[in-house]
Amino acid sequence: MKIAVSGKGGVGKTTFAAFLIRALASEGKKVLAIDADPDANLAQALGVKNSGEIVPISQMKDLIEERTGAKAGTMGQFFKLNPKVNDLPDKLSVEVDGVKVMVMGSVKVGGAGCVCPEGILLKNLVSHIVLARDEAVVMDMEAGLEHLGRGTAMAVDRLVVVVEPGRRSIETAHQISKLAGDIGIKKLSFVGNKIRSDKDRDFLLKQMPDFHFLTFIPFRNGIIEADLEGRPPYEKDKEGLKIVKETLEELAS
Repeated sequence: MKIAVSGKGGVGKTTFAAFLIRALASEGKKVLAIDADPDANLAQALGVKNSGEIVPISQMKDLIEERTGAKAGTMGQFFKLNPKVNDLPDKLSVEVDGVKVMVMGSVKVGGAGCVCPEGILLKNLVSHIVLARDEAVVMDMEAGLEHLGRGTAMAVDRLVVVVEPGRRSIETAHQISKLAGDIGIKKLSFVGNKIRSDKDRDFLLKQMPDFHFLTFIPFRNGIIEADLEGRPPYEKDKEGLKIVKETLEELAS
């Protein structure tokens, strides 16, 4: 099962990804968690200690030069388009409670999707993870889905877009849906998050009538408390974890 999670910043995308990863791990599955969001909060949400000290792969200049033959942050030079990456998930991941966690980082040279050494390394790494690894993979993406190439995107089993009751969040969800279609993702589901009442749920259903909602997760103060305490959200919100566990069968199908 290879799942990408996306959504507007602040909607609870990383929180949902953490719930999903913990739900899969509790079912006895090997899970590889990929933080492909420039904000890089997934490791903390999974309980990795000293997560702020993890160096994102996009900033590992020596590794990038070793694997691609070119220095990170440079343009207009020759480098390998298919660098070796198959050993990196085991070498560069951090393990917490049976889950392997990798932090990708973002490409800051030339804009998203630039043809630069670090961009090529990341795209090849994501392709390997999606196409060749046998774990369950959950990728916490930014709204732009910049790490997914067309071939990799078509191999993703599901893109889950997290949306909260709000017009900006809904607008971003529409944009992600269009982008997903452009790169070949066919299975797309939505999760309504931070639901305070039936009114919030009905608002999303009314504004997004043609979108498939996987589930709706209530707003919980425990999520805020967990963030303030630096603890995983599922430790404070058992009900949210239960709701996400109930979606696993549908995701697997």
